[in-house]
Amino acid sequence: MDRRRFVASATAALLAAPAVVRAQDVSRSAKASYRLVTLTRGLEQPWGFVFLPDGRILITERPGRLRIFADGKVEPAPVAGVPKVHTGGQAGLLDVCLHPFFDKNRTLYLSYIGGTDRQSMTSVARAEFGPNGLTNVHTIFEAKPGTSGNLNLGSRIVFDREGLMYASVGDRFQMKRAQDLNDFAGKIVRLKDDGSVPADNPFVNKAGARPEIFSWGHRNPQGLAMHPATGKIWEVEHGPKGGDELNILKAGANYGWPLATHGVNYDGSKITDHASLPGMEDPLRWWVPSISPCGLTFYTADKFAGWKGSIFTGALSNKALFRIEVDGEKYIREERLLIDRLPYIRDIRQGPDGFLYLVTESNDGGLYRLEPA
Repeated sequence: MDRRRFVASATAALLAAPAVVRAQDVSRSAKASYRLVTLTRGLEQPWGFVFLPDGRILITERPGRLRIFADGKVEPAPVAGVPKVHTGGQAGLLDVCLHPFFDKNRTLYLSYIGGTDRQSMTSVARAEFGPNGLTNVHTIFEAKPGTSGNLNLGSRIVFDREGLMYASVGDRFQMKRAQDLNDFAGKIVRLKDDGSVPADNPFVNKAGARPEIFSWGHRNPQGLAMHPATGKIWEVEHGPKGGDELNILKAGANYGWPLATHGVNYDGSKITDHASLPGMEDPLRWWVPSISPCGLTFYTADKFAGWKGSIFTGALSNKALFRIEVDGEKYIREERLLIDRLPYIRDIRQGPDGFLYLVTESNDGGLYRLEPA
């Protein structure tokens, strides 16, 4: 299916859906007026979502369920075939991503925490999606060795223009691991669609380094998105107390954690004397105090003309949605939307209809849409 047919069919399906639960009052930002529309509530800890070509939406629930939103409601039965996940803390079923040629091969990817409480690891599974659920499910990446703890897990997935997959792995709250190239913790890995290693990965045939690694020195990468014009992969990650970052990923680059950071430990003690170091990448934007950025998308549609070209990310600790303006690769300004309107915006996506969609992670989590007012 070409892009025009995809957009037409998906938009038709979304617009044909029954009436939404609630349309809230009009809000105004610097460059647009918008309305927050509740599409559904009652999801349990939703974490990631993606649009299918027919307009349905797949949504992950962290306890281990993949749900379908269609015709204005969540289908009662979860999708069958989801791999077993380890839950607890921040662990569980996390992101979902379609193969670039999903309309032909029906292949999708799930990121999740596998293993046990003592030996858990960020993992990626590949599967085929059909009318009876997921089939041919197999794990194509595991951030071994496993370790205990359920914090700083990463787990976003995105594909680039060449059809290569990027997956984020957090430092597991063990900061020194982020600087060890023989360890997946605190890294972004780049893989072929079958989980094999691209020949031009920066650490292929490098002694003491995992060939899957694309970039390193990350803390807890919670958002990945491809720039619509340049094709580069952009990333947001949680710092400790302060020091959250917006980065542009470069092959083989070290992003500093924990040797260079704008943050401090949660008790206020110093982590390092350095906010920047030679040979390490500085963030495009950093936040002190923390906003806890999660999910990342570039807005390219015309529904919100004043927002075109903006970057959106959820801000967990701010209970807000951030709209960020950039000029090329230079940060310009930002504004906070939906302040205290929603709990924990975990993921944000542009829909095929040109509206913005988001999910909130709570025990009564919801799927929402931003529409022009």
